[in-house]
Amino acid sequence: MATNPTFFIISDSSGATSQTVAQTAASQFPNLNPQLKRFPFVQTKSILRGILNLAKENNAILFHTLVNRELCQMVMDFAADNNLFAFDCIQSPMEMISAATGEQPASVPGLIHDLNENYFERIAAMEFAVANDDGKHPKGMLEADLVILGVSRTSKTPLSLYLANQNLRVANLPIGPGLQLPDELKEVDPNHIFGLTNTPEKLSQIRKERMISYGLAADTPYSDAENIKQELEYAKQLYREIGCLTINVANKSIEETASIILESLNIDFTQMN
Repeated sequence: MATNPTFFIISDSSGATSQTVAQTAASQFPNLNPQLKRFPFVQTKSILRGILNLAKENNAILFHTLVNRELCQMVMDFAADNNLFAFDCIQSPMEMISAATGEQPASVPGLIHDLNENYFERIAAMEFAVANDDGKHPKGMLEADLVILGVSRTSKTPLSLYLANQNLRVANLPIGPGLQLPDELKEVDPNHIFGLTNTPEKLSQIRKERMISYGLAADTPYSDAENIKQELEYAKQLYREIGCLTINVANKSIEETASIILESLNIDFTQMN
């Protein structure tokens, strides 16, 4: 493990508790300089899945406070399957108190947290990203700080969550030859639209792995390289018509892609946290 490990703080509330645990423990290792990334208000499987995939990319150490047992188990199973270290900061204490008192926990997120302006802004941005993920509400693009476009499996959701964690309102939209573009997209400033692309080979591999994870055959039209080439050519032409910045994510981490976007928007990445 490097001397500057990445800690992911995952919580269904503010994340203050797990961050305190992580920082207190890390303070006993003077040679370490951990990089903390905080993901608050995580209450759905889809959002958690995106964060966990991002954690895998970063080989992150996970500290989490998730009162929902299913979400907590999802973290622990993912960590075990991907050789990540994870520490549960809430379920174990809850179980101990329950065993000692005979009482059952309420399992309600956010019964205690630090309510400050930055917290509320971050929560609002995360809620916005969830509501406007995968083109769910096209009108949200008109309220977003930025819009992310991309064919399937170009990391739109993890990138949206990462940027939302920087207090930015992000909407993302799946595109493809068979998908109709919402009229709202024409009203968005092209300078605030970012088109993601990838190589056919890399995207085919990602999609095959996705199919296998679902217990399905790896080779399908969805993962076929020739079909993917057509999707990427469609995306290339669309980005050219819109006049937006195109980012090839093939060899980029989420952080690198986010840095390019923030630089394009003239936002100082170092001041975001």
